[in-house]
Amino acid sequence: MQIGGEKAKQVDGFRNLEVVLLISLLGIYLALLVQFNNAVKPLLVFAAAPYGAIGALIALAIMGTPFGFMAFLGVASLIGVIVSHVIVLFDFIEEMHEKGEPLERALPDAGIERIRPVMITVGATILALLPLALEGGPLWKPLCYAQIGGLAVATFITLLLVPVFYAIFVLDLKWIKWDAKEEAEQTEPRVQPMMADIQIEAGAAK
Repeated sequence: MQIGGEKAKQVDGFRNLEVVLLISLLGIYLALLVQFNNAVKPLLVFAAAPYGAIGALIALAIMGTPFGFMAFLGVASLIGVIVSHVIVLFDFIEEMHEKGEPLERALPDAGIERIRPVMITVGATILALLPLALEGGPLWKPLCYAQIGGLAVATFITLLLVPVFYAIFVLDLKWIKWDAKEEAEQTEPRVQPMMADIQIEAGAAK
């Protein structure tokens, strides 16, 4: 027994899209591997992607829309947006790391400082999708519902759970090293007064 007609085209389309999605994920991982020079940090970037898929499924269930090819396409297109938001958060964390800030200060600051640009981007995207979701017909509605639900959930996950995952990888799993420069900066003021005292004593002896 063979499946033909529209069903066969749909199955073939899903299969091709899965292959393209896997290739895209591999390409994104390799690009992040080169950027961060670390094999673990790219995995943290992908941490919010599954929650975006869950949000898309919840939105489809609420709207009573079946999960079809267009909905799958919407979930696949979410990954790039979610990864870009996490990279924005990561860039700030890495910048704070280079400045020598402690981990306990860098992670909350990253969420606070990046919440505005991320929320503006997500809000603009959702507002742009609303007209198509309302009047786009049965073809475009599943894609829009999936993207709106996925973005809404993944945004909060990105700002809340990704810093938590980062802290777990640094403090508990020890897979990421975080060497704050505060210790080195604290030792320098101690050395300078000692040198000053030695110079004063030498001047008094003369």
